[in-house]
Amino acid sequence: MRRVILAVTGVVTLTTLALPAHAGPTRPQATGPATEYVVLYEQGVSRERAHAAVQAAGGTIVKENAAIGVATVRTKNTRFVADAGRHPALVGAAANMTIGRAPTATRTARKPMTVEKEGHGIERRSAHKDPVKGEEPLAGLQWDMRQIDATRDGSYRVEQGDRRVLVGVIDTGVDGSHPDIRPNFNRALSRNFTTDIPVDADGAVVDGPCEVASCVDPADVDDNDHGTHVASTIGSPRNGLGIAGVAPKVSLVNLRAGQDSGYFFLQPSVDALTYAADHGVDVVNMSFYIDPWLFNCEANPADSPANRAEQRIVIQATQRALDYARAKGVTLVAAAGNEAADYTKPFTDTTSPDFASEPGEKPYERQVPPSCLSMPSEGAGVIPVSSTGISERKAYYSSFGRGYVAVAAPGGDKYDTADGRLDHNRGIWAAYPERLARERDELNADGTPKVPHLLRSCKNGVCGYYQSIQGTSMASPHAAGVASLIVSRYGRPQHGGGLTLPPHVTEAILRSTATPRACPPGGSYTYTRWVQQPDGSLKKVVATHVCEGSKGRNGFYGSGVINALGAVSR
Repeated sequence: MRRVILAVTGVVTLTTLALPAHAGPTRPQATGPATEYVVLYEQGVSRERAHAAVQAAGGTIVKENAAIGVATVRTKNTRFVADAGRHPALVGAAANMTIGRAPTATRTARKPMTVEKEGHGIERRSAHKDPVKGEEPLAGLQWDMRQIDATRDGSYRVEQGDRRVLVGVIDTGVDGSHPDIRPNFNRALSRNFTTDIPVDADGAVVDGPCEVASCVDPADVDDNDHGTHVASTIGSPRNGLGIAGVAPKVSLVNLRAGQDSGYFFLQPSVDALTYAADHGVDVVNMSFYIDPWLFNCEANPADSPANRAEQRIVIQATQRALDYARAKGVTLVAAAGNEAADYTKPFTDTTSPDFASEPGEKPYERQVPPSCLSMPSEGAGVIPVSSTGISERKAYYSSFGRGYVAVAAPGGDKYDTADGRLDHNRGIWAAYPERLARERDELNADGTPKVPHLLRSCKNGVCGYYQSIQGTSMASPHAAGVASLIVSRYGRPQHGGGLTLPPHVTEAILRSTATPRACPPGGSYTYTRWVQQPDGSLKKVVATHVCEGSKGRNGFYGSGVINALGAVSR
């Protein structure tokens, strides 16, 4: 049976419980080794009734997210899933994974990031402008900021963000010590909701050995690099070092929900959202989908009943967390996806489930109808962002769909070149943890990068590192940054000293000030890329994507390409 992977972590909105029995006698239970499950309560059911149902099924609640009705339960009842599923107070249950075993295999299970880090071994970077007085040293590489008018003569002149505006980075973590993040990093509010997973159910290494006894890393660490890049794009300061973000004076809050290996599972994701809601976060960026299912289907005949039940729990629990956050003033921004797929059309998924939560589990091919949902980007109330390249064409990898994409933003397209060959300067440059650069042997003895996708910037003996990657993960933080400028500019003071603006107002301004961009002539675009193969040869890759809709609302760009200056100059 499928297992929902839910790392149990400490969080203010969670309560540690050891509950007494509330229910009367039940049928005899089959006993076995103690196992953990995740239970979703029915919407609106009282906690007392939900607790009684869990107890009646033979479970003891050890963690509970009361805000949205999700609990981690421990039991020896081998029929717990069936027993819990029969109770009207519960939506259902799925088994949690066991962590902390010694590896039994030498292979590594890490979430692929082939699109984002494509070409990291290729030595090709075009020239860039020399530094200009008054701009950051690497501003000449930031075509992305020029595309959305987030520049010295653009939005920076009008609004750079307000320190009282909190932007939550729900990602793999944020390197709070990076010199181009540290000035805006809110260490006090930052939290880590994940527990490192050493190995999967097959014994393959996932996150690797835990670095601390609890397997819960500090809240200012990023062992992956993805979240640091995202945070930097949103809010790197104008400090004469490296780059500047879209909103260089807002506060960045690390709400870590991603594993070191790049996986994002349900429990940490919903815990991060509820924490953001309860702690005054104004905007969250969600550059991920919740594993192990790229798309969650409630009634796909290709899936087993157990798999359908699990996907139903992912949809419902995530939507509850999204609703909870939005109702408390959190604007929700998400990456549209890197599958180069039209989410409004049938899709062949060959990647799910992408994580082995029980021995021998593998992805399988299934036809996915548009009714299936990738979460959180297809959740109600979320702003999905597609990706553009330097020419403003939709990036070759970016997913799309009329009625799905809200807006577009620069996410990089390293093949958006005259000859269709990769160029690292057509990606997005943003902060990179120095510790990872050293661990990965990417630096020379003198500290200079020895790989083409990294750069170094120094000021007064302090150096920061920056990498070029691409993806809708990079587009989304540009939109989140503009959303934070909107809150900074138009938000009203609230009790406690912060600013607030209703999410529907923030979204309306973001959409209405975007620069409309029509579908390509003829309604489609054909991408031609020359992709370097392992032997050094180049392979021609051709793909055609069809764009539907009008200039002001279409599947490639939604309402248009975001514009920071327009958003703060209404």
